[in-house]
Amino acid sequence: PFRIVHQTPDSQVYWTIACGATREEITAHWEWLEHNVMKTLSVFDSNEDITSFVHGKIRGLIAEESKGSLIKEEDPERFREAHMKFEKSFGLAEQEKLVTYYSCSYWRGRVPCQGWLYLSTNFLSFYSYLLGAEIKLVISWDDISRLEKTSNVILTESIHVCSRGEDHYFSMFLHIGETFLLMEQLALYAVRRLFDKETFEGDPVLRDPLQITKRGLESRAHSEQFNAFFRLPKEESLREVHECFLWVPFSHYNTLGKMCISENYICFASQDGSLCCVILPLREVVAVEVADPASKAISIATRGKRAFRFSEVRDFEHLVPKLKGRCDAAASPQHAASAEVSISPNPDPVLEDYEGQPMASLKGNSKMVSTEALMTVFHPQDAENLDAKMLKEKMKEQSWNILFIECGRGVSMFRTRKTRDLIVRGIPEVLRGELWLLFSGAVNDMATNPGYYTELVERSLGTCTLATDEIERDLRRSLPEHPAFQSDTGISALRRVLTAYAHRNPKIGYCQAMNILTSVLLLYAKEEEAFWLLVAVCERMLPDYFNRRIIGKEEIDINLEPILPLYVLFK
Repeated sequence: PFRIVHQTPDSQVYWTIACGATREEITAHWEWLEHNVMKTLSVFDSNEDITSFVHGKIRGLIAEESKGSLIKEEDPERFREAHMKFEKSFGLAEQEKLVTYYSCSYWRGRVPCQGWLYLSTNFLSFYSYLLGAEIKLVISWDDISRLEKTSNVILTESIHVCSRGEDHYFSMFLHIGETFLLMEQLALYAVRRLFDKETFEGDPVLRDPLQITKRGLESRAHSEQFNAFFRLPKEESLREVHECFLWVPFSHYNTLGKMCISENYICFASQDGSLCCVILPLREVVAVEVADPASKAISIATRGKRAFRFSEVRDFEHLVPKLKGRCDAAASPQHAASAEVSISPNPDPVLEDYEGQPMASLKGNSKMVSTEALMTVFHPQDAENLDAKMLKEKMKEQSWNILFIECGRGVSMFRTRKTRDLIVRGIPEVLRGELWLLFSGAVNDMATNPGYYTELVERSLGTCTLATDEIERDLRRSLPEHPAFQSDTGISALRRVLTAYAHRNPKIGYCQAMNILTSVLLLYAKEEEAFWLLVAVCERMLPDYFNRRIIGKEEIDINLEPILPLYVLFK
């Protein structure tokens, strides 16, 4: 019974824009038009141009919507038709594979041109033919220097592409988030092809353009976002997402959010502004049960005698058996050694160092790894003589202890806005090793790779490479004023960590400033923990900073924004 029509004052013809069975439905259509279309109409000078634009836009939306949620490759006839138009319009190489396409508007000056955006393995292309005017645009992913989502008074939401100094704006997408995600993945694919030949050649999907699909790019992007948000190992793949509620016992309320499940983790992130986050490694889960069928509730118990209650979980009857199966697999003998890593602040004594011994004689000696943070040896706290700084540290420590009582301690603790505020205030020295390991995600790498560091030390010591020569040269330059690195104990631990990492990741090997970072890590963390923290920084938190090409360092020296999270965590 409800319709929205478009008609200009000087015409008797009207176009049906939207229909609705209820007032609520038609109102939702109207609000979308106000937000996404009507603001744009003011840039046109004539009614004919307005009608042409609206007509093209609505036809594009109909075409886009009619494709449904199916992947374009799964609709052969429609995708084949689009591919033929793509080949005919742009005349690119035969091997150029079309990944997907979208209806959108391209802004030519202050006038939007409705057309189709084609995303292929090597190019971003746009084609429009309206009012006798043809527009073709082809941009190589290699030439894109900036790709971002923007908004202003006229463009409610658009995608900005900067190529060879020219700015291009695309808007009026039906699903702009999905489109931007795929554009970002294809641009990253081009960057890896140019600058990271080893990764490019080692990844079969990147190496063969015929294997690049819309579904594969979306899956990869979602997994990368998932791993980055929860600080998980890069090998994890996001498998399922369920909207649900999590019971927060210390606040006595249910928080709305999403449960994200991968091969080895169950994670939750709130969406109601409470900033509540939980990470449950399956290696720590001891039971998964249906708590209450009426509220579709699931209870997950961990080794720390804590239970997490998720309610209003869709398909919870099928989810519980799947989670039980994953937990059983995680608890199998081959995973048994990957139990919760101890990150308590009470370490074992330092074992013998090896300074002065011939490097070749050190292979096979696994008892040389230090098991104590250097600060506890070379800067022990005097509880009787507390100055103002130490009193401040004690106050911070007390605040964290209160938080641990409330939110729990360890990997599966509740991470809330209060947690973030305490991190911003600064982590007390006595807790730095433990919390750095926890919030960087290094604790998960360490737990899933027991014995890896010791084995790496045994294999790497005694080798002689360019990286080991550079390491030896910089050892004495690492915090030389600190007593820990004026002794054989600190220097030996630093050598082992840097040499082991160079052996693990020869693509980076050893770069300047890695010795300074590792020295600080060794002050507050055990030697193996410092190694995994270095892995987290170099490979996950700042993957392009420590690099032989120095591209990452030069960029961050100019723009410090990417390094701010690292500063906040480690300060």
